[in-house]
Amino acid sequence: MSQLEKKLKPIVDAINKGKKVTFFNGAGISTGAGIPDFRSPETGLYANLAKLNLPFAEAVFDIDFFEDNPKPFYTLAEELYPGKYAPTKFHYLIKLLQDQDSLLRVYTQNIDTLERLAGVEDDYIVEAHGSFARNHCIKCHREMDNETLKKHMHDETKDGIPTCETCQGYVKPDIVFFGEGLPGRFFQQWDEDCDDVEIALVAGTSLTVYPFASLPASLGKKSLRVLINKEKVGDFSDNYRKSDIVILEDCELFAEQLSSMLGLRDELEALVEQSKSKFGTGKHISPETTVDEIEEKLKVEAHLHEKKEDDDITELTEKTEKIGLTEETSFNNKEKEEKAKARAEAKEKAKIEKLEEIANTYL
Repeated sequence: MSQLEKKLKPIVDAINKGKKVTFFNGAGISTGAGIPDFRSPETGLYANLAKLNLPFAEAVFDIDFFEDNPKPFYTLAEELYPGKYAPTKFHYLIKLLQDQDSLLRVYTQNIDTLERLAGVEDDYIVEAHGSFARNHCIKCHREMDNETLKKHMHDETKDGIPTCETCQGYVKPDIVFFGEGLPGRFFQQWDEDCDDVEIALVAGTSLTVYPFASLPASLGKKSLRVLINKEKVGDFSDNYRKSDIVILEDCELFAEQLSSMLGLRDELEALVEQSKSKFGTGKHISPETTVDEIEEKLKVEAHLHEKKEDDDITELTEKTEKIGLTEETSFNNKEKEEKAKARAEAKEKAKIEKLEEIANTYL
């Protein structure tokens, strides 16, 4: 028996005895689908979005920033919108546990709706940070259906930004932004479930965003807590409970091995095969697309832009010399200052437009 199988055996035994599983999911369970996580230093979404000249990377999910400039969010939304990515083996493991009545609840930080796409029923899912499932105007709160939202996102006359047909306010998916409260169902459901959690599978999360991060720590001693992650996080780092099971492995490997030990491997593979014809993968920031590569691309684009500007100035100088004019005789000092200011503003505008163009290529 392998080391992983030894660690999984208490989980398998508990499930086979009729105990139910509660999941606490983070972005790490979706990286296998091709969706980048948020906080990885080189390939995470925050690291890449930082290149958009945001005041801070998390501004893309800040409600005040969105009200002033929703474009960065919709650049990201185009990347993450449901339908581009297939659920992973981990997501399908959740569905299989649901189907055999071994699932209590799924608490997820993710907004990608992959649990839903895998076939997990709404009643089992608590999306702590909301999701793309519904959309509302941030001013008058009128709902916009998903199809209309997607049409707006691809409408160049609207700059790809959905706006309310009633008040012309910006519309956003019901994703919880910084500065907004969590859905009421998150607290209501947790009050109902917290004393009934028998097996807690904490997967792919840094456990740094509260109040979600406090859930595993608030469980009673009767709960078997399991961490599936690349590193120890939360109070798992302190070896707080001797009964904890810590599995520092990829979530996909965990799903494969646990499904095998539960006798569900064939069903899991069948679901994965079915999903290949149902879902597309879309474009995404792959692990190979590092921040260094994006920086290099920006340098090349900036060099080309500066070279063109220099060429334009040279051409203008030659023309003025031909007609016997110089900058000194053509403009007074005030006019020169205004011209320099206009050039600087135009250069900054061109830089921002180029950054957005590059971001749309990579995101």
